Amino acid sequence: MYGGEILDGEKINQRLESVSITVQEMIMSIDSAVRRQEACVRLYGVSSFASMLAMKRGEKHELPAIAGLLHHYYYYQTGIKEFLGPNSAEAVRPLLRDMNIFAKEEQIIILQAIFHHADRSRTHGPIEETVKDACVLHLYYQNTGRNLTQQDALRLHKVFQELQIPGYVSEESHSSDNEEMRKISDPDRHSKLADIAQVLAGESIIGVPGNERYREICSYWPDRDIYKVLQNSWCAAFVYHCCRLAGFLLPIRYPNGICRFAGVGAWLEWAKLPETGFYYEDGLSGFTPQRGDIVIYEKLLSDKSHDHIGIVLACGDNEIWVAEGNRDNRNFSSILYRDRWSSILGYIRIDNSYKFNFSDSYNPVI
Repeated sequence: MYGGEILDGEKINQRLESVSITVQEMIMSIDSAVRRQEACVRLYGVSSFASMLAMKRGEKHELPAIAGLLHHYYYYQTGIKEFLGPNSAEAVRPLLRDMNIFAKEEQIIILQAIFHHADRSRTHGPIEETVKDACVLHLYYQNTGRNLTQQDALRLHKVFQELQIPGYVSEESHSSDNEEMRKISDPDRHSKLADIAQVLAGESIIGVPGNERYREICSYWPDRDIYKVLQNSWCAAFVYHCCRLAGFLLPIRYPNGICRFAGVGAWLEWAKLPETGFYYEDGLSGFTPQRGDIVIYEKLLSDKSHDHIGIVLACGDNEIWVAEGNRDNRNFSSILYRDRWSSILGYIRIDNSYKFNFSDSYNPVI
């Protein structure tokens, strides 16, 4: 529907075609011909399976087909594999909104299907499950070894039974789980964050597209004009980049959060969540800043709250030594001393064992 209007078949096809054009523009921007081909096969393949399954189940096929087209949008745009569902949902959220051809309720349905498509351990709504099943079908038919995880194999067996397709699906063993647990329990991640920040900030990164380090900092954010968006405003993006390199992995926006982690407010909101509890104020409950903490400043550069952010390298009685991107909004990174008792809101100390896990309801901001 357009703002409540019932759509006929022609308008439905026009909407699907509009999304397809957006996807094609993204695919054509990929440098590698191999990855362009992979993106076409994957996105259009999952979309076709989702459409077919929806029709078989007596559901309207348009929204599942659109969710299938967009489910890995972020990955093919950036090459970043982590958080395939949450990051793709966040990347396409403004695109769907700005097309102005979907009602708010439809946007939410599409985004929820994208967000949950990789979470096959839980059961969600009918469209989410249709897209998940479409992903598994595509993995099976495009994987020459036809090996799936146990979870996906069980799901595929059910889909085969539903479609009355005989078939044998082999399961692959995963040895990466132990490696992942080893990484998240690494006691050095906190100090590694400071080491990385110190090296990068010491390179005097300049916030212009010609600077390789600045391009790396911008690489996570899907905005087409991201270099201009972040120019003179990339202190939080610098922290996000350092955290990722240190092994503290987060999606580009915490689900239902006020903004992306390219903004200081997102870090403050996330650190104060009941499930994290990473926010501290100096001196309260015996807290003293340490190397590897994240510092959030208060009206340091403006009259606005939490207007700057950096990473603590050392703490003295009256000063902290910090690594910052976009020092003083002057568009370059730096290592410097700041007054410990002035213009500081608080600190974030990420637990070394932290691993992103979101089990609440996803309610995207439209």
